[in-house]
Amino acid sequence: MQRRNHSVEFRAQVMQACREEGASVAAIALRNGLNANMVRRWLSRDGRRSRDEGIGTEGEFLALQMPATGTPPVVAADIRVELRRGASGTTVSWPVQGARECAAWLREWLR
Repeated sequence: MQRRNHSVEFRAQVMQACREEGASVAAIALRNGLNANMVRRWLSRDGRRSRDEGIGTEGEFLALQMPATGTPPVVAADIRVELRRGASGTTVSWPVQGARECAAWLREWLR
């Protein structure tokens, strides 16, 4: 089977129709003689490109909230793991500095 090449304008029209409220990607794809998975891939790639370029889906710039300069990042005091087996459960607290050891212990416990 030969691959079809769709124009940029056609793709844009299909993707715009899919973005409308209540739109069904499958129905729009079927109406245009396309595979729904291909249309979803177009939407996904377009969304990633928009995010990578720092623009929203409508082409507007997105406002990003940045932490105030000089404000130290919030760091959790410890790692907290809640474990449950059947009706019983327990909570384990582990210092953040020992995250590797915590992960190793948890892997062993889960075996």
